[in-house]
Amino acid sequence: MRGVEYAELDVFLALARERSFRRAADTLAISPSAVSHTIRALEERLGARLVNRTTRSVALTEAGRHLEQRLAPAFADIKGAVEAIASGGDRPSGLLRLTVPRVAAQMVLAPILGRFLTAYPDIRLEITVDDALVDSVADGFDAGIRLAEHVRRDMEAVPIGGAMRGVVVGSPAYFAANGAPASPHDLHRFRWLNYRQPFSGRLLQWEFERGGEVVALSLDGPLASNEADMLIAAALDGAGLAHLTEATITDLLASGRLVRVLDDWCPPFDGWRLYYPRSRHLAPALRALIDFLT
Repeated sequence: MRGVEYAELDVFLALARERSFRRAADTLAISPSAVSHTIRALEERLGARLVNRTTRSVALTEAGRHLEQRLAPAFADIKGAVEAIASGGDRPSGLLRLTVPRVAAQMVLAPILGRFLTAYPDIRLEITVDDALVDSVADGFDAGIRLAEHVRRDMEAVPIGGAMRGVVVGSPAYFAANGAPASPHDLHRFRWLNYRQPFSGRLLQWEFERGGEVVALSLDGPLASNEADMLIAAALDGAGLAHLTEATITDLLASGRLVRVLDDWCPPFDGWRLYYPRSRHLAPALRALIDFLT
């Protein structure tokens, strides 16, 4: 592959990842017109349209999507191999791009960031917080963190942080006024504060299990949000019951500002996984992060 061909493909991947000529130009430190000219030249050389352009957005054509899916893993392997050599083969250094949901950012990364960056001063972290299920390879990420159930089977997945639990909570005032459910089958009598999943748009089901009996419920309530802090605030104000990740509200539970119910129906479940493509060269920077978290 000639240098100009490699450069064209690199520009195409930046545009596919950013979906914007200006943002792609910013990541490459070139002008938007240079990005446009390069993409046009690549399309002419390949004899296929790769992107559909409008005044507001850029969308990949079917040919563009196929090209991105084939190129992204290959370019990531090249990047990893070059960074490994440049870093002396095993000294952790360089840029490490991660995609993580908000709760994982708070629970897993925030507590260790200072210590990790101090221990590895040559590593630069770029963390994108996004609750949606993204294609980490196509979007140019080196690794991601998601719940075990959301990690694709073709990914290498490393357990981090241990098991997790969901808990049903409300304020003391709410329970004083409305009583407390004795089983999940009583929940239809209560007001639900629901979490709406950003990647599907559906309300998150409240799932319970005890003695082999599994109950999964989904009911409308006075509030739905894709931001857990909104649900916590509403629960504290006595607006209803919320189903939340236990680790995100430990202080509120300990202080008694929120009270948990149905505890024997809420067993632990598999927690966070740090994942990356199974076939990819494992860069020293990523290996350092994995070792730090496990």
